[in-house]
Formats: sequence, structure tokens, C-alpha cells
Amino acid sequence: MTAAGVTVSFADRLLGAGFDFFTGVPDSTFKSLLREIEGRPEFGYVPAVSENVAVGVAAGAYLGGRRPAIIMQNTGLALAINPLASLAIIYRIPILLLIGWRGHDGTDSPEHRVIGTSTLPLLASLQLPYFVPDRGSLDADLARAVTTMERERIPCALVCRPGVVA
Repeated sequence: MTAAGVTVSFADRLLGAGFDFFTGVPDSTFKSLLREIEGRPEFGYVPAVSENVAVGVAAGAYLGGRRPAIIMQNTGLALAINPLASLAIIYRIPILLLIGWRGHDGTDSPEHRVIGTSTLPLLASLQLPYFVPDRGSLDADLARAVTTMERERIPCALVCRPGVVA
């Protein structure tokens, strides 16, 4: 995205939306985002050893007054289900889930094809709102996710195919 000819990174758009704490497990879908937030202390990035741990870390950050986001690959969503259901959802902790969607088109490795077809149904079964942006809708979907998180006080996901977040 550009504003008056100046490119604004997705990381800066997340900061502009109020996100000030990031955790998660590296995913190649978000390689440029990770590179940027790792190098800038204002993002408060704390790497997690697994996605379930990231949910706990993000919940603690929220309770400490921060607005958290978790970066994960969709294969890690299965690990995050229990703390999402037993902590974030029932205690109404709004967390932005940035989920890289491997296997979305059925052309990835076998394990990614299985989770790729299960990603959206898993989120739906948890009754978590989600958006699947493309490059043209990324900003609008981020704004909708923030509005949903604020209104519902629950986690909300942006499920991103490779190449959507540059």
C-alpha cells in the first residue's frame, strides 16, 4: 500500500491498528513481516516455541494492557485449539491470529493439503471469525478483524495465502 507515494509496510499498518505485541512461530508466508518486527523493538516481538504457548503468551500480554497478534502457520492451528478454546475464547481475550494458509489449493505436500482443507472448518468449529484477504482486500480485512475483535472481544483470524502479505 502507498500513501502519498510512500510505501507503508503491513507491519506498520498493524502498528497503526494498535497492535503492539507479537508472538508466534515463524512461517514463510510472513517472512517479510517477521523480518521487520524482529528488528524493531516497538513491536514487542517474543518468539514462541509452539503455537499453543503463543496463545498463552498473547493472553498474558493482553491482560497486561497490550494488543497482541500471533503469527502461525495453519499446521500450528491444531496445537493452538485447546488454549484458544479454554482460555482466549471463554475469557474473551481479543487476539489477532495471522495464519499462513499452506495447502489452500491442494498443491502442497500431503500434510499441508490435509490441514489446508481443514483450516477454515477448524476456525468455524471454534466459532472464531476469520477473513481470507487477497492483496487488494488486506487493509479492509484487517480493519474488519479489528472491529470484530473490539466488538466481540474474541480472537479473530486473517488466513493468508502465500504472497498476500509482502
